[in-house]
Amino acid sequence: MSEQLIDRFARDYDAGTVLFREGDPGDFMYVIQSGAVEIRREIGELERVLAVLPAGEFFGEMALINARPRSATAVVREPSRLLVIEPRTFEAMLRGRVEIAVRLIRTLASRLERANQQIELLLLPNANHRVVQCLRRMADEQIASAGGVGSAEAAVYLPVDAQDLAARVALPPHEVEEILARLGQARLVMTAPEAGVVGKGFVIPEVGRLLEFLEFLELRERYGQF
Repeated sequence: MSEQLIDRFARDYDAGTVLFREGDPGDFMYVIQSGAVEIRREIGELERVLAVLPAGEFFGEMALINARPRSATAVVREPSRLLVIEPRTFEAMLRGRVEIAVRLIRTLASRLERANQQIELLLLPNANHRVVQCLRRMADEQIASAGGVGSAEAAVYLPVDAQDLAARVALPPHEVEEILARLGQARLVMTAPEAGVVGKGFVIPEVGRLLEFLEFLELRERYGQF
């Protein structure tokens, strides 16, 4: 997309701006030029963060494709610049640029796979198992984004805090913090400062040990929590 078109569609948003809410009509889709956007949805009586989309991602396209109300709420996580694209422009882009259509299909397939994984995660009855499984999947995502499979001895940095993790696993933050503390005592997880990493987040010193612990949890599921 040319700089002229980017200038035409680009808009700046402050953190906390609600772009649309679940149930709203779908008037536009968005492409994140800079910043980040949270995708939220009401589950029970609480609003949960389903995903945090970084620069380069797009969202809101499904409401344009199927002409149905928004299936989730989008909130700007930090000051962001977004491309705001209306339905007619979106259709012209798909018709005129095959690579855009292919990227859209690949992205939708990837999101469907992640959604299925999230459903499986939330169905796990044990809180400890849920947190460890989530950490394992996040580690896999980080390794994949780095372009490799990685080894069992590899250390992985996860740039999320306990609040982010709690939103992913649909558990109270204090409960997640307690589980992380126990994992820390077992040296399966370290905070970023403990590992010498600047910023928030956690480091998994050895992914292989976390996988072994996950197998252990699965075997002990019938006997209760660790």
